[in-house]
Amino acid sequence: MSKPRITVLGSYNTDLTTFTPRMPQPGETILGSGFKTGPGGKGSNQAVAAARVGAWVSFVGRIGQDMFGEMALRTWKEAGVDTACVRQSSEQATGVATILVDSHGENMIVVASGANFAVSPADVEAAADAIANSKVVLTQLETPLPAVRRLLELGRAQGVLTILNPAPGQPLDRDLLALCDIITPNQTEAEIITGVPSTDAESAARALREHGARTVVMTLGGEGVLLYDDQGPRRFAAFKVDRVVDTTGAGDAFNGALAVALAEGRSMPDAIRFASATGAISVTRPGATESMPTRAEVDALLASAG
Repeated sequence: MSKPRITVLGSYNTDLTTFTPRMPQPGETILGSGFKTGPGGKGSNQAVAAARVGAWVSFVGRIGQDMFGEMALRTWKEAGVDTACVRQSSEQATGVATILVDSHGENMIVVASGANFAVSPADVEAAADAIANSKVVLTQLETPLPAVRRLLELGRAQGVLTILNPAPGQPLDRDLLALCDIITPNQTEAEIITGVPSTDAESAARALREHGARTVVMTLGGEGVLLYDDQGPRRFAAFKVDRVVDTTGAGDAFNGALAVALAEGRSMPDAIRFASATGAISVTRPGATESMPTRAEVDALLASAG
């Protein structure tokens, strides 16, 4: 099978990760057990994930002219991500994320967006050819909403499948949601958009469809995935792993792989299973971009699961 083409609009952040036995309380200083620097950012993570599991990926975004920006370019080159639509800014620094990871693999993250906040609709329009030649366009909310909206508009106008991962969560208007063929929130993000309590996942998913999104693919962590489309709600179990090391980037692994599976023409249930396997592998490894598995690893897990 030839590789499908995907365009990803999004952020790049350099992750500054500290591993700690537990999360500190306000005003408390505790000793960490390790530290590492690595590539991250939701958009970049999703682009690398998609490339590693089988797509030709064009990335649309901005980085600074600094050492972290050079790290981004090396990362994309190694993963095979096309950077023709990436702009380097001399006025803004490359984005940075400060991450704490506890002994259970749970994380807390603070992002200084830098050049990511300079991404504009003009940057998206400059990528019009890449979008037109793609099967899927994928974006998140770590870049300004006008750019996100323009990507979804151009994708819709070209008949390209549009996917929005609404993270970090923020209120979204119905006009933007109506541009989403697929929206992929977690429960917290769904609550922020709809106002429906996160404990009632099916009602929140129904509300997202009522607000304009065509298909909802809601990630539920260890509880798996809720799909809500024209056939109503359906649930898919999570893959079990022996040990969770770091959940940073797991949602990005899922989204990148989901885009690839759908671009390959798989049914939604098959695409969710493929994406879930990709996310499951990622949590067994430290880091974000570094944790993204290869296609061979995902296929092996799927084969072993039967």
